[in-house]
Amino acid sequence: MRKYVIVLLLTIISFQVVYARKKVDRDSVLRIMDKVAGWQLREWQEHGRKHPKWYWTMGAGYAGYMALYKIGDNSIYLHEMKNIGDSLKWNTGPNRFMADDYCVAQMYSQVYSNYKEPGMIAHFKALADSIIAKPHTESLEWKNNIASREWAWCDALFMGPPALAYLYTVTGEKKYLDITSKLWWKTTDYLFDKDENLYYRDSRFFTQKEANGKKVFWSRGNGWVMGGLVRVLDNMPSDYHGRAKFVELYQKMAEKIASLQNRDGTWHAALLDPKSYPVKEASGTGFYCYALAYGINNGLLPYDKYHKVVEKAWKALMGCVQPDGKLGYVQQIGEKPEKVTAEDTEVYGVGAFLLAGSEVAKMVAAHH
Repeated sequence: MRKYVIVLLLTIISFQVVYARKKVDRDSVLRIMDKVAGWQLREWQEHGRKHPKWYWTMGAGYAGYMALYKIGDNSIYLHEMKNIGDSLKWNTGPNRFMADDYCVAQMYSQVYSNYKEPGMIAHFKALADSIIAKPHTESLEWKNNIASREWAWCDALFMGPPALAYLYTVTGEKKYLDITSKLWWKTTDYLFDKDENLYYRDSRFFTQKEANGKKVFWSRGNGWVMGGLVRVLDNMPSDYHGRAKFVELYQKMAEKIASLQNRDGTWHAALLDPKSYPVKEASGTGFYCYALAYGINNGLLPYDKYHKVVEKAWKALMGCVQPDGKLGYVQQIGEKPEKVTAEDTEVYGVGAFLLAGSEVAKMVAAHH
């Protein structure tokens, strides 16, 4: 067993060296995206799914598959997502008002935009109307099961806001974008640290410290935020009355995140204490790579300042891919910085990787 582990680690390291030296172009990005996506599909087919199809982990994965479908023009991924939606009868999870349970609706609206079948968004549209009707006057303090009713943790900003924003795009009903904005800023006013330009995971972390005495800012937690932020912006018209405030927030976070990139091109589990978590982490890195590349591609960030950060991050992400396409170094389900190994994987990590690749492919093609 020990011999097998050593051989596996040496193989992974050799792949990392190859990817670090490889030139990044659109075709190479699409090839490795297909490789990672194919591994995950085979894993589901051969070993089953670890989570229900409607679960938030899966919803984040589906976001990546839809991005790969759009950039790679491969209908197999669209058909796979439609089959999943059909099997769920286009319902979200059982906890109606918890953002995790309607993350999957992002995919529903995207599939609907291709097929125009009203049943694909009917259930979520009714739920979204219920969300709008609620008063949203509760405190976001982490108690009394607040997460089942409000976006009281930073991860929720990837799960809930984009679902409502995509619904706006496919229906044209501005009320869905307005509730997105209203609830986004409620969460931000509560969890965003204006000194660090980062989000606490939830109120329990306001006073916690890392081993080095710094505040606790979780890499994937802030990755969820940046991923959600650009997905909202992608569905927000240029003349929307609140857009400038979202752009300002995005640019502040982008500058901060870029300054925290480690020498290996990744962001480790604890943003302000990488020495306590020296191993690279792929899910937070994937979301940052995605969000920063999106900013370059959409004129929100200057190419000259940020493209090296993105390219370095993408090469590091490629180095997390094993020879068979498995994406490793993905911190497991949690709520704070934790240790990670080369063998750790999860579908949200695959989703982040595919989202990152979709924007990197556009960036390198535009700046060939």
